[in-house]
Amino acid sequence: MKTRVPAVENWFTTDESAPALLGARGVESGSYYWPTAVAVSGNPSAPGETREPVELSRTGKLWSWTTNHYAPPEPYVAPDPFVPYTVVAVELEHERMVVLGALADGADPSTLEVGTEVELELGPLYEDDAHEYVVWKWRPIHDG
Repeated sequence: MKTRVPAVENWFTTDESAPALLGARGVESGSYYWPTAVAVSGNPSAPGETREPVELSRTGKLWSWTTNHYAPPEPYVAPDPFVPYTVVAVELEHERMVVLGALADGADPSTLEVGTEVELELGPLYEDDAHEYVVWKWRPIHDG
């Protein structure tokens, strides 16, 4: 069996039973940031404020989605043959910020509606001889 490892370090936890995105919260403003690695510009109302690490909501509501019928450019690792995939925008339950991620494997994009409740899970992005590289994905809660 291959070892499951994150495809991107420090963006999400790898707890299979309750994975979470790893964000930050401004101590003074209460603003949330994700991903923290690219959140270099500060909140204009609280420049230079201290940020504390937080796990973001694992659930949210579908805000928008699209299905890509073409392979994106490198560094994306497309399966051969290429399989269309759906990207969803999710408004996190507590933070009310919108984050992107793939629709979970096996979930049917034709059943999606704005406002559909979704939950974060881990799923494969690609693999090599020793590892399965995983990312966060969103599964409609009604989809099981």
